[in-house]
Amino acid sequence: MKTCFAALFALLYAIPAGAVTISVYHTSDVHGWYSARPAKWDTENSTRTIGGFAALSSLLKKEKNPYLLLDSGDIFQGTPEGNYTHGMASIALMNKIGYSAATAGNHDYDYTEDNLKTLISSATFPFLGANVYYKDSGKHADYLKPYIVAERGGERIAVLGIAGRHTATSTLPANVKHLIFRDEAAETAKWMAEIKKQRPDAVIVLAHIGLGPYGGQKVDLSTITLTDAQTSYGTVPLARNFQGGAVVLGGHNHTGLLKGYLDKKSGVLLGESYWGLTDVTKVSLHFSDATGKFTGSSIELIPLWTDTTGEDAEVTAMIKTFKAAADVEMEKPLGESAVDLNTSKAGLDSAIGNWFTDAMRRQAGTDMAFQNTAGIRADLKKGPIKMRDIYQIMPFENTLVKLTMTGAQIKQLLEDNIRGGRAKLQLSGLTVRITGGRTGLPEEITCEKDGRTITPGEKFTVATNNYLTTGGTGGKAFDAAEKSEDTMQPIRDLLVKDLGEHAIKELPAAGRITRAD
Repeated sequence: MKTCFAALFALLYAIPAGAVTISVYHTSDVHGWYSARPAKWDTENSTRTIGGFAALSSLLKKEKNPYLLLDSGDIFQGTPEGNYTHGMASIALMNKIGYSAATAGNHDYDYTEDNLKTLISSATFPFLGANVYYKDSGKHADYLKPYIVAERGGERIAVLGIAGRHTATSTLPANVKHLIFRDEAAETAKWMAEIKKQRPDAVIVLAHIGLGPYGGQKVDLSTITLTDAQTSYGTVPLARNFQGGAVVLGGHNHTGLLKGYLDKKSGVLLGESYWGLTDVTKVSLHFSDATGKFTGSSIELIPLWTDTTGEDAEVTAMIKTFKAAADVEMEKPLGESAVDLNTSKAGLDSAIGNWFTDAMRRQAGTDMAFQNTAGIRADLKKGPIKMRDIYQIMPFENTLVKLTMTGAQIKQLLEDNIRGGRAKLQLSGLTVRITGGRTGLPEEITCEKDGRTITPGEKFTVATNNYLTTGGTGGKAFDAAEKSEDTMQPIRDLLVKDLGEHAIKELPAAGRITRAD
């Protein structure tokens, strides 16, 4: 068996003599991070600048092979420049540096399907989504192409686009309620049958789903064999429904695969490109010079260190224009924080989450408040606070919803959002204790208010966001609430208002979610 695997690796990674090589560059989950910035998270390179479209453009200009430039979605949501232009700045920059295709990500629907259609109409490249259909007619969503066939260096390369099924609940559900996002692996198999009729020399799947359990990390999986459980979902099933394919390029999970991952069962190489445009994946597709047939591939994740790549001056000028327009609003001073409000490495309540939900509860005048952890997108550092900071913490256009809920419903909400001793909710107005789970025992959750355990029949007023109350991931328990009122007040505006009324002089009370083990 080891001999077989060694032969397979040799086939896929060896570059034959006289080979034709086509390069494929891949980005994903850019989330509006257009500019280079200091890599403060990297202790060895904390002052070194990394990332951005100008660095990527400069790198591409040095490429000697014919190439494709692809993106797996979530192109704009996450920064003031991205949100302020509703994604149009992303399209302008992607047009400038010559993208070949992109797959629609869940957050590309954040400003409605009509906005996404406007972005697509302004793009010089196609958006893909083979598994996106209209509920009423069952027809494919016509603004997304299922696939393209591009010719580079005399080779015909097909690119199939697959959106994530999670899109139904990972953007504002109302924006996509008329759409069906069909099973990714089954649709890959279906469209591969169609693509084969085009007789391409190689096929790439470009997906807005990711590989297994390594979200938010850069990892080297090149020498690791994942378990059956880890390969039962995400991009591996696509690879295994992908007979005759070359590479699956994923996203959404914000994983960076340093050397890709070879799925031994299918022989397909998988890649992912982290997030925030700090890195780009480069895939080298090798073809026989004699026959033109695909012979194998190799992959690497390239960090966009600007002192290595350089920066394209024309792209830098474009970015400055977008930033200047946004800065009129974003540079407004809002106050000052005396402390750092950070996320929780332990996956429990965080300083930023506690401040966020305290502000919600104060502004709503409710007993409790809940915010999905993944909806808080940045820390708040000690020092002056500007509007830009609040936009980066809360880039979504969510509104505040008030509800009346029982103790039993609140306990159900917590059970739905705490798994493996980690919390997908931030909260204010109660404390939660977790037992079991991490020790192999079933998780038990106890919730207390004012030092006493709340009872199932008690009623409480609750504040949350309209993403969770309209079908967003983790919000099912809100459906059972006795009363629910969308105030239509943007939560971002309420955070700004709260800053004016309650200066951040110290860390908010911590220990709201604790583990007993």
